[in-house]
Amino acid sequence: MALIDFYCQFGYIRNIGRREKNMILEIIGYIGSALVVVSMLMSSIVKLRVINTIGSVISMAYAIAVGALPLALMNFCLIVINVYNLVKLLRNKKVYELVEGKPEEAMMKHFLEYYKDDIRIYFPQFEKAEDESTNTACTICCEGNPAGILLGNRKGDTLDIVIEYTTPVYRDCSAGSYLYEKLAGLGIRRLRFAQTLSEGHKSYLQKMGYRQNQTEWIRDLSVKDAA
Repeated sequence: MALIDFYCQFGYIRNIGRREKNMILEIIGYIGSALVVVSMLMSSIVKLRVINTIGSVISMAYAIAVGALPLALMNFCLIVINVYNLVKLLRNKKVYELVEGKPEEAMMKHFLEYYKDDIRIYFPQFEKAEDESTNTACTICCEGNPAGILLGNRKGDTLDIVIEYTTPVYRDCSAGSYLYEKLAGLGIRRLRFAQTLSEGHKSYLQKMGYRQNQTEWIRDLSVKDAA
């Protein structure tokens, strides 16, 4: 309780009573616990570690304030583990490979079937890989594991994207950046997306440098983009 008493010497909370102090402590504890729980729902490992660290810091402060030293020690250990793994994740650069294929290939069909529920969230209009509007198919791999796919219709140096999907584990834009470098190297100079957008994919397009042109989203590639 000494910690909260120290904080209460400042600002508008100077004159609050013990009951209010206890309520503030409980709120802090709930916030920390909620963040730790929410972090477990993150599909991105980096987001999980960051949010879990923030929650652990808050929970540790709460534990110290109420004198629960075992709980404080546990959260301190979680902070150290999270920071260590974050540094490790950020230092280890992902190595990608681009595998060109065909929309009707069995592996492509298997990938689409396996991730169909998640794909529908971001590409509600998408139905199947092999149709008249698809003549280009690529798989992005990371250390041999499929990290994402691209399906589209290439016309000269323009690629009309039907679906550009990355699995949750690799959803940090690094796979997309690698893909655009390789597409530029293949002579593609413009990417165009004209499908119905989910809010999640709209955010991704904005991060990746697309610009909106009426009903289309466009991103120009140049020789400088090529790896």
